[in-house]
Amino acid sequence: MPTAFDELLARARALPRDGRRAVLGITGSPGAGKSTLAEALVRALNGGSELWAAHVPMDGFHLADAELDRLGRRDRKGAPDTFDAAGYAALLRRLHEEYREHPGPDGETVYAPAFERVLEQPVAGAVPVPPTVRLVVTEGNYLLLDNGAWARVRAQLDEVWFCELDEPERVRRLVARHVEFGKGPEEAAAWVAGTDQRNADLVAMTRDRADLVVPAAAVPRPESGPG
Repeated sequence: MPTAFDELLARARALPRDGRRAVLGITGSPGAGKSTLAEALVRALNGGSELWAAHVPMDGFHLADAELDRLGRRDRKGAPDTFDAAGYAALLRRLHEEYREHPGPDGETVYAPAFERVLEQPVAGAVPVPPTVRLVVTEGNYLLLDNGAWARVRAQLDEVWFCELDEPERVRRLVARHVEFGKGPEEAAAWVAGTDQRNADLVAMTRDRADLVVPAAAVPRPESGPG
């Protein structure tokens, strides 16, 4: 098990082989540090030069609130069936195929959606993946689910890493994140104990399917914010 960020960086850098683009998945329960690790890897791999790596979060495939209302799932926002899993799998496949068919700088930029946390809504076309990108780092809760359209996601990932964090610290960070983006402390704690915890329990059951378990000590912490 790698215990240092430099070891993870070297492993990520080695994933693109034989002139192809690779996709690395990072999963774990809500608040475990997935986004923090993905952002740190991409920043270090790019090193301020031509984009070699790109961060494409799964959260851009949240269904909009209007659709969740129509489906009667708004109170479970963040559960597996509140995402467009098939659309996410299709984007990952396209990221592979676009580079394979048009490698190098003459290829096309692929655009992915993002999730705006202040609005709590997905935003289309917000994440560009230029043709120079050799490694796409994608992160989300459900990369290792093996049912429904989620099973198609795993087939598009070269490796999947599972972020692991002590439960009290994970819960603390998650409550802090909800508060940062607009929930009151009591509302945030209730949401984490209810909807988020049910999702966390489901994600934890997928841990054994990961190629690598990443301990919290190997994930750089941001200078501020709950992560």
